[in-house]
Amino acid sequence: MYRRPLLQRLDPPSVIVFRALHLGDMLCTVPALRALRAAVPRAHIALVGLPWAQQFADRFSAYVDEFIAFPGHPLLPEQPVRHDALARFYNSLCTRQFALALQLHGSGDVSNDIVSGFGAQAMAGFCRGAPVVRDRTVLFPYPEIGAEPERLLSLMEQLGAPSTGVHLEFPLSRDDEDEWRASGLGASLTPGAYLCIHPGARKRDKCWPAALFAKVGDRLAAEFGLKVVLTGSAEEADLTADVASRMHHPPVDAAAPISIGAMAVLMRDARLLLCNDTGVSHIAAGLRLKSIVVFSKADIARWAPLDRHTHRCIWDPGAERAQVVLQHARALLAGTAPSRQRSVGMWPYW
Repeated sequence: MYRRPLLQRLDPPSVIVFRALHLGDMLCTVPALRALRAAVPRAHIALVGLPWAQQFADRFSAYVDEFIAFPGHPLLPEQPVRHDALARFYNSLCTRQFALALQLHGSGDVSNDIVSGFGAQAMAGFCRGAPVVRDRTVLFPYPEIGAEPERLLSLMEQLGAPSTGVHLEFPLSRDDEDEWRASGLGASLTPGAYLCIHPGARKRDKCWPAALFAKVGDRLAAEFGLKVVLTGSAEEADLTADVASRMHHPPVDAAAPISIGAMAVLMRDARLLLCNDTGVSHIAAGLRLKSIVVFSKADIARWAPLDRHTHRCIWDPGAERAQVVLQHARALLAGTAPSRQRSVGMWPYW
């Protein structure tokens, strides 16, 4: 007999979502959160995440009504466990009795036990192995292939939330604009007349060499008459300084203690972003900013932006393919398609 999807059966007045990860991983969740909001427009949606993600919830307030900081778990590596906060955290959630808890934190090996502790009236998410379908628990097999936004969106569709598109977003606020303007870093920049290079990443072993960023930046500055702007957090100032010291065309070094939103304002008005596989590549996707993303370790099929024409992903673990990076940067800046001949990988990766 036909069984209606869980969201249609429950029509939950409240939903609590668990995804305790960093910037890029959280931005990949946006299509799923957008679909959830469209499916249950009157529901109160709370997000449980790493403490930094309060700013994510604020930015995506169209989809998230409340943020709750996660105190950690011994088997999740993203943050140290705040043991003194665990009992209070779980007790407060159980007291609230959310109508539905959604596990959007991977395969569920650890996270399903975490989410089951929220005390919600029903639970849904991914699991390993065979599906689990009960009146109040629905777990679907975790997809081992596919881009991350598509994997998460597939769960929402199976729960009865039709897709509202797989595209990413990165809304900018007046505060972002004001902060960027007040920083003074962009005083010498003309919109559309510069490209951004982001040489950092959360894990330093993912970073392409500074010498290659400098080489490509110099060539593009010379060929297209563009200013090069080096972006990064204050903690990445050593990386941007290293790149700047190797360039013949003096760049603007914009590594500074500014927010992600202010940096996104800078990126919005650029012609191109060159970066490692890190969160800013997903900001570029949300801003519709053309980008070149250099991969060296991560699963490129899972983490590459979906629009392979606007965002060119280069697999270069040996730091040997600066010419390929340069080729695709030229193609994006000139608005032309590159040659499909490449030394490794399969189309549309290079």
